[in-house]
Amino acid sequence: MTRFPGTDRNILTQQVYATEETLSVRQRTHEMYSVPKVNFAEWVLDRIHWHGDERVLDIGAGPGTYFGALAPRIPRGQLVAGDLSLGMVRKAAKHPQAGHLLNADVQRLPFPAGSFDVVLANHMLYHVPDLDQGIEEIQRVLRPAGCLIAATNSQYNLPEFEQLIRRAYHLLGAVTTDSEVMRPTAYHFQLEDGAAALARHFYAVARYDLPGAFIFPSAQPAIDYINSTRPLREPQLPVNISWDDFITVMHEQIQRLINHFGELVVNKLSGVLIGTNAGAFAKDFISLQNSQEQLW
Repeated sequence: MTRFPGTDRNILTQQVYATEETLSVRQRTHEMYSVPKVNFAEWVLDRIHWHGDERVLDIGAGPGTYFGALAPRIPRGQLVAGDLSLGMVRKAAKHPQAGHLLNADVQRLPFPAGSFDVVLANHMLYHVPDLDQGIEEIQRVLRPAGCLIAATNSQYNLPEFEQLIRRAYHLLGAVTTDSEVMRPTAYHFQLEDGAAALARHFYAVARYDLPGAFIFPSAQPAIDYINSTRPLREPQLPVNISWDDFITVMHEQIQRLINHFGELVVNKLSGVLIGTNAGAFAKDFISLQNSQEQLW
């Protein structure tokens, strides 16, 4: 197998996010087949208290997934949004709540230090080749009491899919170790190790989890979801397995499970990490800490 494609800039900008097509498939799947029904963007943004006048950078903004939920939270504020993919920037520009848009790389943000109160980096830090550099840049452009909001997935997200992938490899005659099985999209920055990565750059980090599940009544939407990740997963296939053969076996396995149980349940675990030096959830703690130090 080739190296992990999730941080390959050519694959990301020319295939995965050249348009919103495959991303839209995943978003529709979450909307249609998730239990409980949760507006994920609203849930993420509700992890902090908003004052209404924040200057916000949404980096890796995609087609503007968070624009609608963000607008009523900053009626007196300002939104700046950027994405590495020009295709995504063009799509975001059509959003009615689009702010200032630019083609930007989180590893080299074109802003002076202390420019923003909040940086959103949702479901994108796992695509950054130099993760520490990207987080360091985010920390640089934040004001002292600013915060980073970074949604991502857990390493325990979609375990049933991962089990089916392992079994598909076996059925197709591939001899692999656990380290050679397809790595999930969020492999580079998951809830578990992402918290430690943020802690190298922020004084305080908080983690919030949102468990749920997909419930698929038929095989096709599950297969459509897996197919939408093809540019990231196909390069990880063993050399003797084609994508078509892999999908055929996955479809057969899923269909048998649905025939037996009446549905396929795939557990989800995603969440958000908040990083800050002196704001958000850490503000009161730091104030209390400072007052106690003064007493001593």
